[in-house]
Amino acid sequence: MMVFRPGRVASAGIVRRWALAALLMLPAAAGWTAPSRPDPDVLLIEVYKDLAANRLRDAMSKADVLVQAYPNFHLGHLIRGDLLLMQTRPVTSFGAAAGGSPDKLKDLQLEAMARLKSLRERPDPDLVPRPILQLRADQKNVLVVDTKRSRLYLYENHAGQLKLVKDYYVSQGKSGVNKIREGDGKTPLGIYYITGRLAGARLPDFYGAGALPISYPNGWDKMQGRGGSGIWLHGTPSDSFSRPPLASDGCVVLTNQDLNQLYASVEIRKTPVIISDGVEFVSKSSLAADRALAATLVEAWRRDVGQAGPMRAHYSAQFKSEEGENLDTWLGRQQRLLGGAPNNSLALRDVSFFYYPGQNNLIVGTFTQDALIGKTRHSIRKRQYWAKEGAQWKIVSEASWQS
Repeated sequence: MMVFRPGRVASAGIVRRWALAALLMLPAAAGWTAPSRPDPDVLLIEVYKDLAANRLRDAMSKADVLVQAYPNFHLGHLIRGDLLLMQTRPVTSFGAAAGGSPDKLKDLQLEAMARLKSLRERPDPDLVPRPILQLRADQKNVLVVDTKRSRLYLYENHAGQLKLVKDYYVSQGKSGVNKIREGDGKTPLGIYYITGRLAGARLPDFYGAGALPISYPNGWDKMQGRGGSGIWLHGTPSDSFSRPPLASDGCVVLTNQDLNQLYASVEIRKTPVIISDGVEFVSKSSLAADRALAATLVEAWRRDVGQAGPMRAHYSAQFKSEEGENLDTWLGRQQRLLGGAPNNSLALRDVSFFYYPGQNNLIVGTFTQDALIGKTRHSIRKRQYWAKEGAQWKIVSEASWQS
């Protein structure tokens, strides 16, 4: 049996026994120096690189920096304990120095693997998340949560072009994803918006630095019979730097320092939060083609508004509004709201388009609809859900509200 022994070169086979060898496929570091506030994920990578190269002293030095910077980082202390133990006797397993419960050790191992794997699989900056087809011009940022990678990506919107500026380790529901009902311990999948800020001083210590509630359940969730409430992005208790990948009751949990960074980036009721179980990253040219498709669908609908037959042709026979109305009731109400305004007086602005996470071929378009009725302009916000039925795209649901 191969083990870590004091003074012995750590081979790739040994590292595999520590359940982390697959994460050492990154370029070797050169001239690493300890920053004043190190990134814990990057520092973990550096520790394991040194260990794989039998630089035990260097690994120990960086582990010291890690726990000094983050005294309540349990994973950092566990790794440092193993490094200390390696100097005195063989080490055959992750967490050999801990003496803790097997469940806690497993949680820490899963956290280590999620953190290190995320750096290896960091998105190509030339690619973009497939769900985000178009943001409104005034939406400065969008948050993308990839539950499969235990990662939250912060993108900035620069004149319609997305730029990845930061990513964060996150924990999610202890029972996985695709929330259905209250208390199921799952994190929802979908498109949501930040609805408020809750200061940590006004919350129990469990929520750490504070919380950012999101708009779960949204209209689509309600139509699918999904329930529950109180889904937040929030921090960690003061005695913990982070939590295992599957640990919350359905919320998305960040470290307190990461949550504080997000506070400065989000805007209430404007910043989208996309939660997906495995984000697909695609080329910008592919995204442009999908965006053009969405725009074409909505523009064709706009041209036919006010013409009963052509307008109805854009809707599915299975249509149901977010309020539960059937197609006849919904179209009748929309026609009354327009008051016979000619379709050429209808204009759309502040448009956003998304592919809905976890749904094949479901496009969500949200926009402000301006209609000139007489000499008065009437404006409402509208959200449409377009699904592919055979070879055609149809509106399967719609909602409108005062802008």
